[in-house]
Amino acid sequence: MGKIQRKQKQPGIWKSLGRYVRDLWDAVVHGDLWVKASLVICGAGYVGRKQYVKGLLVTGLEVLVLLYTFLFAPAYVSKFSTLGTVKQEAIFNIVTMKNEFNDYDNSFLILLLSLVSFVIWFSFLLFYLYNVKAVYRLQLKKERGEHINSLKEDWKSLFNENFHITLLFLPILGIVIFTIVPLLVMILVAFTNYDQQHMPPTNLFTWVGLANFKALFTSGGLTISFGYAFTKILVWTLVWALFATITTYLGGILLSILINSKYTRKPKLWRLLFIITIAVPQFVSLLLVRSFFANNGIANTFCANIGLTELLRTWGLIRTSYIPFLSAPGWAHVMIILINIWIGVPYQMLIATGVLMNIPGEQLESAQIDGANRRQIFWHITMPYMLFVTGPTLITDFVKNINNFNVIYLLTGAYVTTDQAMANSQGKETDLLVTWLFTLTQDYYNYKMASTIGIVVFILCAVFTLLAFNRLIKGDREEMFQ
Repeated sequence: MGKIQRKQKQPGIWKSLGRYVRDLWDAVVHGDLWVKASLVICGAGYVGRKQYVKGLLVTGLEVLVLLYTFLFAPAYVSKFSTLGTVKQEAIFNIVTMKNEFNDYDNSFLILLLSLVSFVIWFSFLLFYLYNVKAVYRLQLKKERGEHINSLKEDWKSLFNENFHITLLFLPILGIVIFTIVPLLVMILVAFTNYDQQHMPPTNLFTWVGLANFKALFTSGGLTISFGYAFTKILVWTLVWALFATITTYLGGILLSILINSKYTRKPKLWRLLFIITIAVPQFVSLLLVRSFFANNGIANTFCANIGLTELLRTWGLIRTSYIPFLSAPGWAHVMIILINIWIGVPYQMLIATGVLMNIPGEQLESAQIDGANRRQIFWHITMPYMLFVTGPTLITDFVKNINNFNVIYLLTGAYVTTDQAMANSQGKETDLLVTWLFTLTQDYYNYKMASTIGIVVFILCAVFTLLAFNRLIKGDREEMFQ
């Protein structure tokens, strides 16, 4: 068996950055007149190589950016440090006999359009640096006597050897517009006092630094409500994500093994019954279950008829005439996890079934010959193989459960907290960070704290994902299952 070749070590980020700066410096220092002219007029380098249309397009882009910079952006960027100072006021115009608004500032527009300006300038800076290096490469080609593409040849290359650029352009543009810019807006809002009392256009909001983070992480003084609620909700979010992931994952594997066992009759029928639960829309199932376990629902009626409700009240486990399945702390937490098992296990069963069918038969036969029983085979062969194949899915499920809005919101939408500190922070004991964030924005317009919580959720998911994937792909475990 030959030796496994080591992967070529990729250069670090600092080495790559250093090489990029060095190449740019060479272009500026050793470039000819046309390259140096492109430092002022971006299309000059292409005109000097007789690529007139390309030079005109690049210069046109530069002119558009300059017009945007001097004619539009200053009206907003100049106010970015204060986010506006002039409030909206209605002034009666005696000539028109109507109320007219003054020339007021809109803090959100100032924030948004200033950020858009920064993104445009940063993108153009990257294009500008790339353009300098590109025209320098054209100079080197001319000096070596190599062929310089015409516009028609460049256009054809976008559908041949450079087709990846064509394919990635629109997705990258969409990510910048619909993902990066909104994410940056959310991050910036977390450093302001944007809430119901400071909502444009009637009012202004301004920068407050780290005050919102202090309110979220401090449990004393005036910030006791948010600090207290954040701690409780964060702990419940992590507990929920852990149990929701592990229970459905192991439940799906065990259910798959049970259905595919040679002792199980009519496995296709059982598999079909569980698949039907996936076919039903999740929100329908959740709303139905919530009605089932409501304070006056079927479950409580049944428990009252058999005397279970009275027995629990005698033992001191409940103080009401019904069992608060989804309306009291503790009870609701446990019920949410149990209901999620019922909803999530069938999906995990399908994944596990596909993976279990591909376990190398030689390993199972060898284990049986060596005298291993079923439990040993499960823990030492089946589970390691499942974790190896479905590890990325397991990590994704954990992050998804941290942000599992549907299950929590639909099951506990009518839940009312009795904890005054939680109520002051517009949170509930059954909330996850993401449902708390939704309540803050949808019901209370508290965008500053919602953005702060959003940053915490993002950091939490990003750190866990990076650590988990780094641990998962560490080593060469592929050989164990070949």
